[in-house]
Amino acid sequence: MDKPLSESARKELVRVLRDRYRKVTRIEKTMILNEFVALTGYHRKHAIQILTRDSALTDKQPKSRFRVYDEAVREALVILWEASDRVCGKRLKALIPLLLDSLERHGHLQPAPGVRARLLAASAATIDRLLKSTRDGVQKRRIPRANLSSMVKPQVPIRTFADWGTPTPGFLQVDLVTHGGPSSEGNFVHSITFTDIATGWTECLAMPFRSCLLVIHAIEKVTVLLPFPLLGIDVDNGSEFLNEPMLDYCSGRGIVFTRGRPLHKNDQAWVEQKNGAIVRRLLGYDRLAGPEATEAVNRLYGVARNFVNFFQPSFKLASKHRLGARIIKHYHPPKTPCERLMGVEGFPEARKAELARTVLDLDPLSLLEEMRRIQRHLGQLAGPQPEQAAGIDPPDLQAFLEGLSTLWQGDNSKPFRKKGRGRKPREEWAPMGRPRHEAVEMVWGHVEAWLQLDPATTTAALMARLRHDYPELISNRQIRTLQRRVKEWRCQYAKQLVFGGATLDQEQSD
Repeated sequence: MDKPLSESARKELVRVLRDRYRKVTRIEKTMILNEFVALTGYHRKHAIQILTRDSALTDKQPKSRFRVYDEAVREALVILWEASDRVCGKRLKALIPLLLDSLERHGHLQPAPGVRARLLAASAATIDRLLKSTRDGVQKRRIPRANLSSMVKPQVPIRTFADWGTPTPGFLQVDLVTHGGPSSEGNFVHSITFTDIATGWTECLAMPFRSCLLVIHAIEKVTVLLPFPLLGIDVDNGSEFLNEPMLDYCSGRGIVFTRGRPLHKNDQAWVEQKNGAIVRRLLGYDRLAGPEATEAVNRLYGVARNFVNFFQPSFKLASKHRLGARIIKHYHPPKTPCERLMGVEGFPEARKAELARTVLDLDPLSLLEEMRRIQRHLGQLAGPQPEQAAGIDPPDLQAFLEGLSTLWQGDNSKPFRKKGRGRKPREEWAPMGRPRHEAVEMVWGHVEAWLQLDPATTTAALMARLRHDYPELISNRQIRTLQRRVKEWRCQYAKQLVFGGATLDQEQSD
């Protein structure tokens, strides 16, 4: 048969033929068997077994499979995933014990003992599988690149990615992220990111505009916020970093000042990763300008620093080696920056105890809820024409907790991230409301006549002639469609020249 029978049709056919097959003569059995094999495609011996087997054995319903990770586990996992700000399965696996204890301690989540045990026992692959349908609607954005130069480059030594080794906490990579949207005109908010290479501890601050003096002020403020002393700063080649005031500031305070190579973003891999995972994830790519937006962004960073450094596990590269054309990388188990800092030998015990108390006092869900409220406020301030902002909403932690399990369906976690324009309306991309290929088809007879007269004419010349003769129908938007049709015509023309008037397809058919 052209189309095989479905499973249900095969079962119905067996049920109808079984009793009849047992009662008829041998010759009739052979006829029934031949027809049954032709219909179902079964092997002849297998078909005999099916028709002679007891119906109770044949029609037995399959057993339902026991699901270890049921809907309750998935719902709890979605809440934990949202409360972690949507980290990957491997990072979430390392975070679940800490995050679950914190949510239970603050009364936000009280899973049943069986659900709790399965949450802790789930592997990273199982977590990714359970969250796959939830992640389908999440959109990702590209990170733009920027690169500047400075006159003080020769005075600042270069340190590449391979030169770092295993530094002690206190050596930071610094980078600037612009929030100018599609335009770089005028003043707009800039984020300055500080990332510790040893632990991944990250601090972010907002500046109303780019200035070397504001960068120095941000360094002084971050020095107070860091739980360890500032030992060194590594920057890119932007003029906001490579300047005389910055050089004097670092040399006067004994801070090691280095830079990466131009056009080598991997030299600043640690801070570049945080630019995407923290800054762009929190603020997106819209334009933010003015003192109100700067104040709101700084408030957001003040909340996010605790959430990121205490409740966001991250990977750290352990080793890598080349195998032919492949680069094999191995990573340490994911840990939060706080956990890495507490595991550093020689770090003061008093500071470790202080960090441990901070972890117990912080409520990750409350931090995330406040971050979302500030982001909604920033959504009103973002864009080329900001809306009239009504201020930051009052806290409503219970409503936020109740909406976590369904938040992913509408992708409302980043309210100020505006959707892309999508596909243009037909009247914008097709003249006279027609698809492009239809307009070319309407004039193709004239184009073919021109090609027969002069096969070597260019597509640009043909397009210019079409635009002159049919201005209401043809525009430069159809250039690619015309190029494809001309290319097909030249191929057929070449075949006619080679095969003496017959195309290649005709010769193969003959």
